[in-house]
Amino acid sequence: MPKTSERLLMLLSLLQARPEWPGALLAERLAVSPRTVRRDVDRLRALGYPIAAVKGPAGGYRLDAGTRLPPLLFDDEQAVALAIALRTAAASGAGIGEAAARALHTVRQVMPQRLRHRIDAVEAVAVESTAVQLVDTATLLAVSNAVRAHEVLRFDYRSAPVPRRVEPHHLVTRRGRWYLVGWDLDRADWRIFRADRITPRTPTGPRFTPRELPADSVAAFVTARFRGADSTTGSGDWPCQGQVILDLPAAEVAPFAYGGLVEVVGPRRCRLTLISWSWVGLASAVGLFDADIEVVGPPELAAAFATLARRYATVGQPTDTDHLPTTGQ
Repeated sequence: MPKTSERLLMLLSLLQARPEWPGALLAERLAVSPRTVRRDVDRLRALGYPIAAVKGPAGGYRLDAGTRLPPLLFDDEQAVALAIALRTAAASGAGIGEAAARALHTVRQVMPQRLRHRIDAVEAVAVESTAVQLVDTATLLAVSNAVRAHEVLRFDYRSAPVPRRVEPHHLVTRRGRWYLVGWDLDRADWRIFRADRITPRTPTGPRFTPRELPADSVAAFVTARFRGADSTTGSGDWPCQGQVILDLPAAEVAPFAYGGLVEVVGPRRCRLTLISWSWVGLASAVGLFDADIEVVGPPELAAAFATLARRYATVGQPTDTDHLPTTGQ
């Protein structure tokens, strides 16, 4: 018979595995008597686990929701999935980054070494994203490992007739999707691939020295590419790029930034970078947010706000035609 502590962990794992367990079946699975199961259930209750007794001919137990969160047990795949989700949340700008990072540290600290290697391989950069599309875990880990190891990644791509060979640079999330940013060896150009369309091949290719990304940051590169812009500048054919500080949390701004970059400045402040065809158009787009605005630059953007202020100030003022009678009444 297992020791009491081992048996309690086994019982807790069984209770988490299905909504309800007959008492006799639990006793059989644990190789103990029904009386021992009752005692062990009482021990778990004393530790804070809300275990309810199920009435009926056979009787049984179920793990209910409680008033506080007790310790939980996860199998290997659950632990890896949880860690990946926390890492993504920490990078998403969804307003829970600090809490997600602390939770990830807690989970990682108690993980076996074999699982730490798997989750440490997942490094994500969030670009305009508050929710991430689910991708096959094996694919995500394979891509992440290649990025960290600087190994050429060979994979089948859903829209391509032949396998691709890519020097993987970054794994990013944008508007709910995972993407791989990498240097395509056969096309001699930077490309962005949807992770849900990738089927990795094994083994990976040779190691490589990472190339310098042709942009100030991976976020600027991805945003520019999705706008069809010149990735070397981040703004391309868009002649106007400006930056402001908004008195709003980044999580409230990101879903409505429409291609802009949102950075956390404080708990209730963020930096917004936008591009547009005109300075007045850019200022108007910023004005859609109901918040105080601080212009970071350039001066042309500040001048555009002044132009808008003058125009808006004249709205509602009487004109020479205000005395004329209206028609159509």
